[in-house]
Order: sequence, then C-alpha cells, then structure tokens
Amino acid sequence: VNALMFVVEIGAGLRSGSVSLLADSLDFLGDAANYAISLAVLGLALRWRASAALLKAATMAGFGLWVILTMVQHVVSGTVPNAPTMGAVGAVAMLANLGVALLLYRFRDGDSNMASVWICTRNDVIGNIAVIAAAAGVFGTRTGWPDVAVAAIMAGLALTGAWRVFRQARQELRQPEAAVAVSD
Repeated sequence: VNALMFVVEIGAGLRSGSVSLLADSLDFLGDAANYAISLAVLGLALRWRASAALLKAATMAGFGLWVILTMVQHVVSGTVPNAPTMGAVGAVAMLANLGVALLLYRFRDGDSNMASVWICTRNDVIGNIAVIAAAAGVFGTRTGWPDVAVAAIMAGLALTGAWRVFRQARQELRQPEAAVAVSD
C-alpha cells in the first residue's frame, strides 16, 4: 500500500507543484521501508529491534529536515500548487493510511520497533488531513502558504516522532535483557 502510494503521490506532487504532497510521498516511501525493517527484526532480540528503531528514527529525522529544506525552496520560488490535485490525492492517501492504521492500532504500545510503525502511520493520517485542508486553503487564497504550513506541520511530526522513537530505543538498549541477548 505504501509503496504504491509513494508512486502515486510523487507523480501528483511533481505535477501539481505541492510540497506537502511531495513530503507525503517520501513519507510513504519511508514507511514502506520502515514496515519492511520492522518485519525483518520482529522475532529478533530486543537489542536488534531497538537498533532497527534507531535507524528508523534517523530516517524520520532526515525526512523532517528534507521537508524543511524543500519548503524553504517553495517559499523562495513562490510556488502555488494545484489545489484540486492536492485534495484528491490527499483524500486517497488518507484512506490508504486509515486502513493501515486500523491494522496497526493494537501494536501502538509495543516495543520501540512496533511503536515506530504506529507513530509513522498515525502521523500519516494527520498529514493527509492537513494536505486536504491545505488544498482548500490554496484554492481559497490562490497562494502557496497553506501548502507550506502543512509541510511545516509534517516536518514537525517527523522530527518529534523521531525523537520519541530515539528515546525509547535508547532506553531499551540500556535494559539488561538487551545486553544478554547479544551474548546468546
């Protein structure tokens, strides 16, 4: 679902000139990789799962920083995205993320590895709602500022999510069972 939505949104983001759709498309790509990593380490010792979560936290932080840089570029160039494309693709993306979120809801309080999957998906639904609102704002104002505002929110979600996963993973790596599991 996430890999397919990456392809859909990257094309729509480039065509429409929307930084929030571009941000969301890269987030879909990151989520597809995030889910693959999470599945790969699911049955491994806590140390491996926490280490994978650290990698995912770094990826989330990198995504947040990329969005900020792209947002600045759109502000400087005065980009005004195509609002109908933003709204339609944002709605499809929200439905896709809601479906995934429903599947992952029961894992939201698991270890850092599973929590990172839930946080990414939750952030995606929030981001999709914001993209739809930004499309309405772009349509109403005929400016790119609503798109930029949503991109800023998405960057903030990525950075705060990365920080939460990083803190939890570091805490798990300090647990005695994580150290024991490595020597097994």
